Amino acid sequence: MDRTAWRKFLSSITALALGFLLAIYSNIFSAQGRLGATALSASLALLLSGYVAITAVPYLARRASLEFLRVTIDYELTREGMFFIGLVFLLAIAGLNTGNNLLYLVVASLLASILMSGVLSLGVLSGLSLEIFLPEHVFARRPVPARIHLENQKRLLPSFSITLRGSEEAGGGKKAKTQGEKKHSPWLPEQHGGILRQALYFPFLPAKHTVSRQVELEFPRRGIYREKGFDLSTRFPFGFLEKKLEIEVSRRLVVYPAVQPTEEFYEILPMLSGEMEAFQRGRGHDLYSIRDMLPTDSARHVDWKASARSGEVKVREFTREDERRLQLVLDRRIGEPDDDALRRFEAGVEFCACLAWHFYEVDAQLQFLCDDFQTPAARMGEVIYDILGFLAAVEPSFEKPLEPPAAAGAENIFRIVLTGAPRGSSPTASWSRSYIIFFDALRRAQTAGATAQPAPDGDANPNPAASGRSRAV
Repeated sequence: MDRTAWRKFLSSITALALGFLLAIYSNIFSAQGRLGATALSASLALLLSGYVAITAVPYLARRASLEFLRVTIDYELTREGMFFIGLVFLLAIAGLNTGNNLLYLVVASLLASILMSGVLSLGVLSGLSLEIFLPEHVFARRPVPARIHLENQKRLLPSFSITLRGSEEAGGGKKAKTQGEKKHSPWLPEQHGGILRQALYFPFLPAKHTVSRQVELEFPRRGIYREKGFDLSTRFPFGFLEKKLEIEVSRRLVVYPAVQPTEEFYEILPMLSGEMEAFQRGRGHDLYSIRDMLPTDSARHVDWKASARSGEVKVREFTREDERRLQLVLDRRIGEPDDDALRRFEAGVEFCACLAWHFYEVDAQLQFLCDDFQTPAARMGEVIYDILGFLAAVEPSFEKPLEPPAAAGAENIFRIVLTGAPRGSSPTASWSRSYIIFFDALRRAQTAGATAQPAPDGDANPNPAASGRSRAV
C-alpha cells in the first residue's frame, strides 16, 4: 500500500471539507452584513481549494490506475436497433409538433434505455478472461483440437448471452512501409475467416465461475498469435446494439507454417531426389542391413542375390553418414518490399517448411541455415521443431539479393537453397553441389479452406522445373 498517497488523499479530503465549511460560513456572514468575515472565509476557502488542486491532484493522478478507462467496446447497430431508433425519431418529431409533455417523457425513457443498454453491456463483458489449451505443436491451415476456458472474474455480477468469435485481426502482422524499418511484424497472407470455425455461445456465466468448451481451431496463417485474438460480443439486455470487446489471450501461441505438400512440391521433389542421388552416387557406404523393398527405395540398392534366395525383392540399407552433408538454406533477402515480393517470400517460407517436414518424415540428417540462425547437423527428429519455430516468425530482409548465398563448408555438402535472387544469378561453381529454388518459381498456396492440396495462383510460372535448378537457367 502506498502510505504517502493515502496520507495525501486524506489530507486533501480534509482540506476540501474545511474549504466547503468556510464557503458556507461566508454565505452566512454575507447575509448578516459582516463584509470582513465574508471576505476572509471566502478567501480561505479558495486558497484551500487551490492548494489541493496544485499539490494533491497531480500527485494522485500520476498514481491512479486507469486501466478500466482503456476498455473499448465496439457497437454495431442491429436490425431491431434501427427500428427502435426510427421509432424514437418519430416520437421526438411528434413531440416537437404537438408540444405534448407525455411524448417527451416517452422519448426520454427510450433514450435512457439505450444508455442503460451500454452500461449493462459493459458490465456483462468486463471482468472476463480467456484461456486456451492447445497441443504442443500447431500448424497453419490444419484443424487442431483445443479447450477454451472462459472465466467470469467478477465477484458478484454474472454475465449473460455472450458469443465468442475469432478476431478478424488475430495473428496478423502489418507490412513494413519503409525499407529502412528495422523491426516489423512478418508479412502474412490475407486471412480468410476467423480462428474459430464457428462461434461459441454462453447463455449464462455466474460470478467467479469458469465454463469450458472443447472446440476445433484453425489458424489460417503462420506467426505468433498473442493478445486480442478473440472477440466477445453480446446483445444483452435489449438486442438493439451488438457490443463487441476484444479480449486478450493469456498464452503466446506459435503457429508453424503449413506443411501440406503443394503442387510445386510434388513437381520439384523428384528432381531434387535425383540431384541428391547423383551427388551421392559412387560414394562408399557401410552395409547396415538387408530388408524388404519399399516403394520409395531406389532400384540401384536392390540386392539381387538376397532377392533370388528369398523370392522377394530385397534392398541393401546403408549407414547414413553422408546425410550429415545435407544443408537447407533460406535466403531472406527480397529487395523492395512490394506485395509481389512479399507473397513470393511467404511461398518460399512454406515451401521450406514442406521440405523440412519431408526430411523429418524420412528420418534424414540435415543442417538448416538462415543468416545467423543455424541448427547442428543432426537427425531431423531432434531439430525439426526448432526449424519450424524459426520459420513461424521469420521476417523478410529488404536487402537486394544479387545472387544466392555462396556455398560454404566442405566440398561434400549438398545444399538446397531457397532464394529471392533473380534467375541466372547463381555462380557456375555451385551447380554441382547445390539445388537452387527461386521464390518466383513458386505459386502461393491459397489460404481459403486449404486442405491437402492448395490451389495455385494463375499468375505464377507454370513450369517450376525450368527455374528450380541453377544449371537449367
